[in-house]
Amino acid sequence: MIPARRIFLSAGAAAACLAALGLGRRPAVAAGPSGAAFPYTLSDQEWRARLTELPYRVLRHAATERPWSSPLNAEHRKGLFSCAGCAQPLFSSDAKFDSGTGWPSFWQPLPGAVGKTEDRAYGMIRTEVHCARCGGHLGHVFDDGPPPTGLRYCMNGAALTFTPRA
Repeated sequence: MIPARRIFLSAGAAAACLAALGLGRRPAVAAGPSGAAFPYTLSDQEWRARLTELPYRVLRHAATERPWSSPLNAEHRKGLFSCAGCAQPLFSSDAKFDSGTGWPSFWQPLPGAVGKTEDRAYGMIRTEVHCARCGGHLGHVFDDGPPPTGLRYCMNGAALTFTPRA
């Protein structure tokens, strides 16, 4: 029997390869699942001017960065991880853990900071996580995380910024 994590890593690597090739890209995020606009919105031209290429592709088109490529994966200081698009605080360093997957992982977001939608891209069903303020794609959440929640919020470092606590 193949362990679930190995299947996830293989699927994640395949998804990252497809994203790097520009395949499976989704249209820019404009509204939430109900069609309602997010509180912080910009035009596509404004997002392109605000973000560099990789954060733009991740946040606005649900791309995936290569595993182990984000310096935030190894960030261990106390502080806050925020949305690289709108600066909404998303995760506390107190909820960060090393998942061994190559992406910054957390067992819980800050209250009201993220939203979730069903993602059926790449032939699998996953739960996508997005910024509740601007709708930017952050990553996915899985049910193989540590206590106390048992969840693993597997985030793209390119979608995040880090501010150390003083």
